[in-house]
Amino acid sequence: MNISAPPEQMKSAALAKRYGPDAVPAAGPWNEHIELLLSHRSIRGYRPDELPEGTLETLIAAAQSAATSSNMQSWSVIAVTDPATKAELAKASNNQRHVEECPLFLVWLADVSRNQRLGDEENVELEVMPYLETFLVAAIDAALAAQNAVVAAESLGLSTVYIGSLRNDPMRVKELLGLPAGSMGVFGLCVGYAAPGVTNEVKPRLSQPAVLYHEKYGNPDEPRLRAAYDEEMAEFSRRHEMTQSTWSERVINRMGAISAIAGRENLTQILREMGFPLR
Repeated sequence: MNISAPPEQMKSAALAKRYGPDAVPAAGPWNEHIELLLSHRSIRGYRPDELPEGTLETLIAAAQSAATSSNMQSWSVIAVTDPATKAELAKASNNQRHVEECPLFLVWLADVSRNQRLGDEENVELEVMPYLETFLVAAIDAALAAQNAVVAAESLGLSTVYIGSLRNDPMRVKELLGLPAGSMGVFGLCVGYAAPGVTNEVKPRLSQPAVLYHEKYGNPDEPRLRAAYDEEMAEFSRRHEMTQSTWSERVINRMGAISAIAGRENLTQILREMGFPLR
């Protein structure tokens, strides 16, 4: 970071990286924490170096400081460092090699099993347990906790990448990690030091008017905003030799055919088999 740069120049530079030079929003209050958030990028290559002692506990302390619905704390996390287990989890995640490379792989669970055990031990029927709302709360709690851990990791100079494809084979994940009924690995997280030469650029996002509405939903200028973002992403893709050049193409390729979600169309039935009735 150029400490001699004027604050306004630093703000503009960070916002331009996140939105592209033609969609920079007005810069308001600012600090180093906001600058860190805007610099987030996913890293898909890791050195094998072990993390400093106590790093895991620090990340989990940050995770447990996230908001949790009604203090239910309906999530858990499993820290995986064993190479054989990471190799199997990589296979379950569409063979993503960075799952094996990273020194620490965290599997975040939507977990209502702990609450169920509490109910059983207290001889109380938890009537809301079978409902979709209960699973949704658990999945949201896990995501909030994980994002706190990501921010904490990046503040320590570590790199991360989420692994949503862990949901490609949730039953295999359950088997590998010994998950009880009422818990599911909703996503994984690689944590470690970026490998030499792996320095991903900050990926542009949709401009703020495309996602930020005032008072009521919608923006009549959406087609133009999308076209501008497609142009920005096309340039980003050219720089990184990505096959899907625009955002529109990516959405269509990801959502236009069932095959794109690699078996996750069966998640409702799988969740029921894993102890989430989803009424």
